[in-house]
Amino acid sequence: MSWSEMQPLLSDACLDTLFMVLWSTVWTVVVGLPLGVLLVLTGRGGLLQNVLVNKVIGAVVNIGRSIPFIILMVVLIPFTRFVVGTSIGPSAAVVALAVGGIPFFARLVETAVREVDHGLIEAVQSMGGGTWTLVLKVLLPQALPSIVAGLTTTVIALIGYSAIAGAIGAGGLGNLAIVYGYQRFETGLMVVTVIVLIVIVTLVQLIGDLVARRLAPRGTSRAQTPVRIRLPWSARTAQEATIAKP
Repeated sequence: MSWSEMQPLLSDACLDTLFMVLWSTVWTVVVGLPLGVLLVLTGRGGLLQNVLVNKVIGAVVNIGRSIPFIILMVVLIPFTRFVVGTSIGPSAAVVALAVGGIPFFARLVETAVREVDHGLIEAVQSMGGGTWTLVLKVLLPQALPSIVAGLTTTVIALIGYSAIAGAIGAGGLGNLAIVYGYQRFETGLMVVTVIVLIVIVTLVQLIGDLVARRLAPRGTSRAQTPVRIRLPWSARTAQEATIAKP
């Protein structure tokens, strides 16, 4: 197969893969981020400690992470048809990719948030900071570099999942590799598809590392990073408090 024949196939497959990964990443962040924070808040010693809720959420996350993705896609076929009206194609794959990525990302968020210095949390609480203040002004900003690193890992995993989804009718680079590279013995197209996937994953990793480094404090540890928050000292006034652990 010549390059002129490969090019339109690769272009369409890349667009399908990017579509699947982009939208599944959006839903993964929208659902997985608050889920990961909630796992920390409802855990033992958390601000909203609730053992029952924590165990239920943890069990759901663990179940979602334990099911192999190709089996998850088959199990979700009725749900996928209900949501998007079909069980094949890129749009259908987004549902399964999101369901597979949410528990994975939620655990990474939980790990990142747990690394925030507890002394910093206690200091904000002593100044009257509520749960929302702690989450939005302390936990998420302090954990953001680790969350970005976790999101990078999640996106790369979703790219791999999308290739698996392509093998069972989702389209994209995975479908291209199976149909042309495996079934039609087009070795050249298979090699090019693998190279394209390597390039995409490498770019995602480089961008993720760059963003994480930019967000990380320079020349100081995260625990020593000043945090500027607005705390409700009274019903009439609010003062700026700068908290920095020496």
